[in-house]
Amino acid sequence: MKSITIYTDGSCSGNPGPGGWAAVLTYGDQEKVVSGAAPNTTNNRMELTAALRALQALKEPCAVTLHTDSAYLVRAFTDGWLWNWKRNGWKNAKKKPVENQDLWQALLEQNQRHQITWIKVKGHADDAANNRVDGLAVEAMMLGRDTGWTGAEN
Repeated sequence: MKSITIYTDGSCSGNPGPGGWAAVLTYGDQEKVVSGAAPNTTNNRMELTAALRALQALKEPCAVTLHTDSAYLVRAFTDGWLWNWKRNGWKNAKKKPVENQDLWQALLEQNQRHQITWIKVKGHADDAANNRVDGLAVEAMMLGRDTGWTGAEN
């Protein structure tokens, strides 16, 4: 099984507002960058989309170390929130519907496909790879907004 390192980030100008996401996937000395934008979204949605699209870009099951500055994303997996939400009919602890359920369900599928280690990194700090994907996500957001991009990432 291939070992892949992934860094992801999402960005949003306003919440909701135009957003972008990006991921850098590394396998040995090979690198792949994926990114995209949405005209009206939330920061959490872009964080989840970045991880999802990175995992979907893998052509076969892999051992993945996924780095993100989203505590929400990491804790959903490491603290068992996702399994509680699923067991409770996709309701959170306050008995309200879980937001971004479509993305969470797709991430659960990817989590079953790959062996993922979820790593929380400090955002906007001294992690060069995290700073890079942050810049790529902001760039995707800006390009998406400037070009009138209207994809299905809302």
